[in-house]
Order: sequence, then structure tokens, then C-alpha cells
Amino acid sequence: MATHIIFQCPACQKRRITSPESASGAVCCDECQWKRDEGAGDFTNEKLTRCRICGCEDLWRQKDFPPALGLALVATAAILSCTAWAFYQPLLALGILMAAALIDMILYSFMGDMLVCYRCGARHRRTAMDEQHARFDLETAERYRQQDLRQQKT
Repeated sequence: MATHIIFQCPACQKRRITSPESASGAVCCDECQWKRDEGAGDFTNEKLTRCRICGCEDLWRQKDFPPALGLALVATAAILSCTAWAFYQPLLALGILMAAALIDMILYSFMGDMLVCYRCGARHRRTAMDEQHARFDLETAERYRQQDLRQQKT
């Protein structure tokens, strides 16, 4: 399965999706020909340890699930539940909400993970990852946000 990387190009600032030919192959932008070819250094024991775009070692795990689909599921369940409640069907309203929660739980357990870079926000999909990568950490994200703000001021 090919690795996909969704990123904002550091040179032209456009959103790009790339699939390097090999897992450690060069990453490049089709628009401006920007290229980063440090693939071998980004992996340890064939598992991704650094961002393929900026080289940052702070990566976090996220479920590889389309947010729009999750939002649509919740919105549909809320509308259907409110409609059932308006027609004095409280058991049906609760059943709809419970069914949506069950669908969400099933999808959560079958979806794989992807790695996201704290610094540049690049999303590394379908890549071999180590269990050392934790879930989102607000303190680490805030550190990178503050660092970005300081760089913008200078």
C-alpha cells in the first residue's frame, strides 16, 4: 500500500498530496518542484520517526477518518432524533442516537491511524508507525503555535 502525504508546500504554500514511489523516496511538489530527499533519515527500523516535509520529530497519532463524514453522521442523527422527539416518539429518538453512537464506535475501531506533524501539519497516511507516537498533546501543540507566532513577528 502506497504512502500518502497531505501537506502545504513550504515553497509555494499550496496544499498538495503526494505518494513517494518508495516509502523513503523523495517528497516533491508538482507545482513549484520543491523537493526534500532525506527519506532514509526519516525512518528508524522502517517506521516513520520524522516528518517527511519539515523533519520535525514531534508527530502525533490521529484516526484516519474523514471529518466531514463524522460531522454528517452526527448532524443526521441529531436531526432525525429531534424529528422523532417532535412527534412524541422518545424511544425512537433515543434509539436513533444510540444507533449513531454504535456506528461511530464501529468505525472508530476499524479505522487505521495516521501521523500528523505538530510543526507543519503534514498528514502521513498509510505509513508504518511506531507505538511511541502518542495521541494529540495540547502542550506540545501550543509550544509550536507560540514558536510560529514568534517567527511571524520577526
